Parts: sequence; C-alpha cells; structure tokens
Amino acid sequence: MSLDPSPHSSIDPRNFRIGIVASLFNPTLVNSLLARVQEVIHENGTPKELLLERVPGANELPVAINLLLEERKFTCVIGLGVVIKGSTSHHHLVAESAGNALQSLAIKHNTPIINGILVTDDLKSAEERVTGTIDRGREFAQASLHMAKYKEKWTTIS
Repeated sequence: MSLDPSPHSSIDPRNFRIGIVASLFNPTLVNSLLARVQEVIHENGTPKELLLERVPGANELPVAINLLLEERKFTCVIGLGVVIKGSTSHHHLVAESAGNALQSLAIKHNTPIINGILVTDDLKSAEERVTGTIDRGREFAQASLHMAKYKEKWTTIS
C-alpha cells in the first residue's frame, strides 16, 4: 500500500448498509483501527445501518462475513484485523488465507468486502499504520464508501 495519505471523500453514507467484522486479537490496535473506520464513515452522515460483529482473530473474519452475507444484504462489508509477525511465518499464512477467502466471498455474494487486515513484521510498524502517520483506518473507511457507492450505482439493494 502507498504511504501517501488517502484523499478526503465526501460520499454520503445515509443509504448504505455497512457491516464491520473486527478481530479481538491485538485488541488495542484493532479497537483503534475500528474507531477510526467508524469515525471516517460518519464524517458525512450516518449510514442506514452500521452493524458491528467481533470474532477471535483475523482467520475467523471470512466465515463470520460469509454468515452475515448469507442472512442479510449489505452495501459493503469491512473485515478488520492486525496480524504481527511472531517467531514463525504463521502470520503470512493467516493473512494470505483470510485475504483470499475475503476476495472469494466478495465475488460469491456480489458485495464489496474491504480487506482491512494489517500485516506487519513488528509492533512499531503496526502502530504507525493504526495510530501513527499512516492512517489505514481512513483508507479502509474511504474504500468502503467508494465501493458502497459503486454497488449502489450498479445494483438494486432491497
């Protein structure tokens, strides 16, 4: 991802149904990321629906999002998690499998899913991207609004 700040968007979310599924793992970072996403979504209005669900970790995001999309219609869904490298390469396996599953679900359900899983090699890099100078929360929120607008333009949601 780019280190350039994302441009401010003035997309009105009032007609959007947005789902957010956030990991409970790395709670300080994920909670900060979640708060930023919610703040940016609300900058230009209140969505018709903003549903929040929590799951144990990033690996559980795809199944939770699939369950949501099997039962409800959303204009866009955001999956949030923070995966930091430990002493093995497990973080790559989690991030890659979850990311691939999210993309498959987006196509299966014809619903944009924003992959808001941050993957870093260390805590400092994660903090820079969540609470520091690199505002990934804004980027994820802006991407969700743009894709919700795109979906609204090209489909009818009942």
